[in-house]
Amino acid sequence: MSNPTTKAIDATSPTAASPRQPTSDGPQAMNGRMMNDRRKDLIQKFAALAGLLVLVTVFSMTSDAFFSVGNGMTIALQVTSIAYLGIAATCVIITGGIDLSVGSVLALAGVVAALAVKAGAPVPLGMGLGILVGAFCGLLNGLCVTRLKLPPFIATLGMMMVARGVALQITGARAVSGLGESFGELGNGAMFRIVRIGEDGFPDVVFPGIPYPVVLMVVIAIAVAIMLSRTTLGRHIYAVGSNAEAARLSGVNVAGVTLFTYVLSGTLAGLTGCVLMSRLVTAQPNEGVMYELDAIASAVIGGTSLIGGVGTISGTAIGAFVIGILRNGLNMNGVSAFTQQIIIGLVILLTVWIDQIRNRR
Repeated sequence: MSNPTTKAIDATSPTAASPRQPTSDGPQAMNGRMMNDRRKDLIQKFAALAGLLVLVTVFSMTSDAFFSVGNGMTIALQVTSIAYLGIAATCVIITGGIDLSVGSVLALAGVVAALAVKAGAPVPLGMGLGILVGAFCGLLNGLCVTRLKLPPFIATLGMMMVARGVALQITGARAVSGLGESFGELGNGAMFRIVRIGEDGFPDVVFPGIPYPVVLMVVIAIAVAIMLSRTTLGRHIYAVGSNAEAARLSGVNVAGVTLFTYVLSGTLAGLTGCVLMSRLVTAQPNEGVMYELDAIASAVIGGTSLIGGVGTISGTAIGAFVIGILRNGLNMNGVSAFTQQIIIGLVILLTVWIDQIRNRR
């Protein structure tokens, strides 16, 4: 006799029933829930987009320099770090987990890359080593969650402390400098940059170009969005977050899927560290403090549910730009950094509260 639970839930569906719902509903009830989840996701995404447009309108009226090509590129460049980490956070949160270690992991990956380059390694090899360190940290997080059965909050909190401690230890709590111009190419270079030599003989920047970190952000966002929406692995990620036990009974390798999301999170944290250190042309072991909160906030603002099973990369991208534009606009209007923290903290509380109301309904 077959198990009715496995009939009721298609574990490869992104909108499989959540643990709160009965698993013996018929196809019509399942289809209704699928449509309802999609409708809620669209509402949340368009609400975030509306908020983004409101911010752009307000800051355009309060500052003449806000709505310009140069500032637009600056915002895009500032948003990249939030977006990299937010994309990773989205995948982890969809499975019902959380990763608090990404800020410390990016610092460790960045200083490892810098130390390797300073020791004589080519820049691509050094940065590749930094990304591998990030992936290894993500692997350890995933093993702690899947093998040791530690709560994701505790496992990644421990890694946050360990990675930060290692970064400070191997650098002596000092910045790593003297890395050369080639180390800064990834973070400061740009595509399609147009420079014209003026009559006075000095270069005049006609178009600042599209920064390489922005190009990377677009490529990563598209790749992960396709993975989530068009592949079996993506459907399994949603299924694990919706109902891990039903997914397991349907043949999904729950541990393997969960492990993959943490490795992806660590890898993107490593990439973020390399890009940030490249922008500074200096490796700071104290870099990345509180970045994990920006990552989680961008995902939640974009509609990712903290209980798992719901979320999109496009929504997270909108959420990242909401945070980036909010910071940029407040800076241009002379708002202090301390007040900015208060405002962004209130935005995070508001979005999580809205998410909880949505889930209860």
